[in-house]
Amino acid sequence: MFVLTTVAESIRIPPSFFAQPTDTSVNTEIDKKYPNRVIMDVGLVISRYGSCLSIGDGVCVAGDPGAHYEVVFKLLVFRPFVDEVCVGTIMLMSEEGVRVSLGFFEDVFIPAHWMLRPSAFDNESGCWAWTPNYDDDDGDDDDDEEEEGEGKGDRFEMEIGAEIRFKVKALHFTRVTNTAKGVQATTSTTSHENIVGPMMSRSRALNTDGGGDDGGAGAGGGDNERPVRRRSSSVDLSDATKIPPSFYIVGSICEDGLGLTSWWSAPEEDEEEGGEEGEEEVGEEFDSVAE
Repeated sequence: MFVLTTVAESIRIPPSFFAQPTDTSVNTEIDKKYPNRVIMDVGLVISRYGSCLSIGDGVCVAGDPGAHYEVVFKLLVFRPFVDEVCVGTIMLMSEEGVRVSLGFFEDVFIPAHWMLRPSAFDNESGCWAWTPNYDDDDGDDDDDEEEEGEGKGDRFEMEIGAEIRFKVKALHFTRVTNTAKGVQATTSTTSHENIVGPMMSRSRALNTDGGGDDGGAGAGGGDNERPVRRRSSSVDLSDATKIPPSFYIVGSICEDGLGLTSWWSAPEEDEEEGGEEGEEEVGEEFDSVAE
């Protein structure tokens, strides 16, 4: 989910910071510029990681009182790998799908076609509901009819604020630029079709390292992803709703174990409670017989 990215950047130090040590001033400027910023095809920057790896000599530019330093440093970046399982909370629901929040990141969308099947959107309650069908097992026709009758009564509804477990299916990065034709939104998509290493401009990023053995690389090659296709679309600034977020995730709950965590944990808890009650009853009966 989190990776370390090494970045080379020119950092400007204002004259008011000249009295401070250079590394302190550089770290302060990095902390102002990068956290909560999306780097195209890399991810959402969380924070600076450690001290700078190298700081070059300061350069003064004509007409600018500040000093410019070529700096190499590491950033902690949020970038889940494709097929990673994450847990969040439901923010919004509509006929198009479900929007999920991870707390610090809210641009996660689960479209209708990635819902557990069969699922349907209830216009009255404004919630999605999963109605599992248990008549797929082999057996006699009578048994199938009984199971079908029982399955029709099962209905699991989603609720706003409920905890949901989903699998990452695609990562989308969007850059909005002004061109001669107007405003263009260029979106690059990373999906499971091709997983080969995040790309970043050679002049901006030197390399991308996994956050550890339990990070993206250890669980499926999170630091070996790259965009598999790029597409451009014209965006009108007068209608801001058409501009997609800089970074958003498409998720899926179309597998066993995914969806609301309460759907899968509640039955086990009930069985454990029932087992404990049964043991207590047996213990009381044994004590009465012994007396």
